[in-house]
Amino acid sequence: MNSQLQVICADITKLHVDAIVNAANHTLLGGGGVDGAIHRAAGPELVKECYGLGGCRTGEAKLTGGYQLPAKYVIHTVGPIYYEDEHPAERLADCYRNSLMIAINRGLKTIAFPCISTGMYGYPADEAAHIAVSTVRSVLSETGSNICVTFCCFGTRDEALYRALLNA
Repeated sequence: MNSQLQVICADITKLHVDAIVNAANHTLLGGGGVDGAIHRAAGPELVKECYGLGGCRTGEAKLTGGYQLPAKYVIHTVGPIYYEDEHPAERLADCYRNSLMIAINRGLKTIAFPCISTGMYGYPADEAAHIAVSTVRSVLSETGSNICVTFCCFGTRDEALYRALLNA
């Protein structure tokens, strides 16, 4: 299964994959961090489509076009705010599970995830990486999917965490 999982340190908005995942806020209308970067790179059409989605609850995922991104689609998911959510591990796992299920159900072959909730939402990076990898492995095993999953890290510290987990 590790041949289906990879980790890179890169700008997620530059990846040529079927879908990138956006660590969005509840409005889906853009914000800071990876959310803002994706919205800027995709162009104004992304905001227009997101207006019609009615927002998104924590742990849910919603699909839009990729517009000016190299990725065909953006899967928006809202991660938990670590110190405010009653069950942050469950909600974070839901983000990965629901995003991956959208990709699998759409027949996509490649998907890239950022480190969800580890920025402004305060989730400890090591715990978040463990949840991300274990959830993705579980979904791939349960579904028998052969989708290729990339964990796209913004920094080398996160990249090292994911590499260690994938090699364990």
